[in-house]
Amino acid sequence: MPIHIRETRSDDLKPLTALMHDYVVGFYNNPWPGDQAIQLLINNLLEQQIGAQFVAEKDGKLIGFATLFFTYSTMKAERVTIMNDLFVTEAFREGETESHLFARCQQYTHEHGCAYMSWITAVTNERAQQLFDRLGAKRGNWVNYSIQG
Repeated sequence: MPIHIRETRSDDLKPLTALMHDYVVGFYNNPWPGDQAIQLLINNLLEQQIGAQFVAEKDGKLIGFATLFFTYSTMKAERVTIMNDLFVTEAFREGETESHLFARCQQYTHEHGCAYMSWITAVTNERAQQLFDRLGAKRGNWVNYSIQG
């Protein structure tokens, strides 16, 4: 059965929570914010007021997800999407699943009249950088900073 990319549904809540745990804790080694916090985030994304979320599904099992958040560009005076997450389980990382999730995010951005989609990846995540380079993405000219709230 082929891999299906679709928008997240309410019945994805538990399996998507588990997949996001693999992403946050397993892949990035960050502390888990808790099921309740993640499920609140997923529910807010389902309403598509703060963003949109897509899942990759194979044989009825979620194997990946991508998250877009909405913001605005002062330079363009238009809405833009920020692809905050793109994650696929290890067994499917060398296939086309990541490319299809990326394409769905790009399609959503275009269909909803957003000026562009942007994202960041860890400096050490060379595999992701190779994927984005292969997909025709251009590295930005801005230096990324962050600070604790």
